[in-house]
Amino acid sequence: MFVTGLLATSLNMVLGFGGMYQFGHAVFYGVGAYTLALFLTKTDLPPWIGFLAAPLVAAGFSLVIGLICVRLSKLYFGMLQISLGSLVWAITFRWYSLTGGDDGINGIPLPELISSTTGAYYCTLAMVLVSLLVMFCITRSTFGRIFLGIRDNPERSASIGINVKAHQLVGMVIAGFFAGVAGSLFVVVEGSVFPDLMFWTLSLEILIMCLLGGWFTFLGPMAGAAIIVAMQTFVGSYTEYWTMILGIVLMLAIFFLPEGVLGFLLEKLAIRSTTGTGD
Repeated sequence: MFVTGLLATSLNMVLGFGGMYQFGHAVFYGVGAYTLALFLTKTDLPPWIGFLAAPLVAAGFSLVIGLICVRLSKLYFGMLQISLGSLVWAITFRWYSLTGGDDGINGIPLPELISSTTGAYYCTLAMVLVSLLVMFCITRSTFGRIFLGIRDNPERSASIGINVKAHQLVGMVIAGFFAGVAGSLFVVVEGSVFPDLMFWTLSLEILIMCLLGGWFTFLGPMAGAAIIVAMQTFVGSYTEYWTMILGIVLMLAIFFLPEGVLGFLLEKLAIRSTTGTGD
């Protein structure tokens, strides 16, 4: 849940705070995971280099894809991302000698410190908390404020001299970097990687997490990830049609909670603190 929540939060850096329809975000997650997996299985370099390289390579991919996509906007921007992400997925799926093809890479050797379940848990928790803190500081920085301004009114932002495309590109690189961090943590938790990590359906899944939890709040994606993982765990133990129930819940949330579950709760708390009553 922590890893998926971090991935959804990284998407929300450009979706909720930047107003960019990033439909191919999972590809950066998969690139980060594969980078670490290849470092640990194909090289004798110190493992920490792989952990450092995973988000940097993911950010590099985000920069390249961003340079191509940022010229467009809205749905055209998102659709082009899906196309480029599918291309990366297809290369990974077919390049058996390097990526293992559809079998992926299994049994990845991890450093002794994080090879146990307890070690992996605390490592994941620590990296997720640090990443969330850094992303939160970014959203509260001058860059974050400008990013919000671009989301609300890109034409007015451009008219006062802000380079809209450059800020959007930087936002994509930041989001890609933290998606790469999440990808490396997936390797720590699962000890394997496979091409579906970068498929567009996963991008759709984390997009749903953002919408369900609240894409205008910083912790909304974490809440959305917790809700979906809980439904998958508990509802999925009773019926294999849990995705149908998820669809109904999402439909109700869109109609009645357009700000998401966390956004709705924060709004109620704000009204309560303003009026001093629970009504």
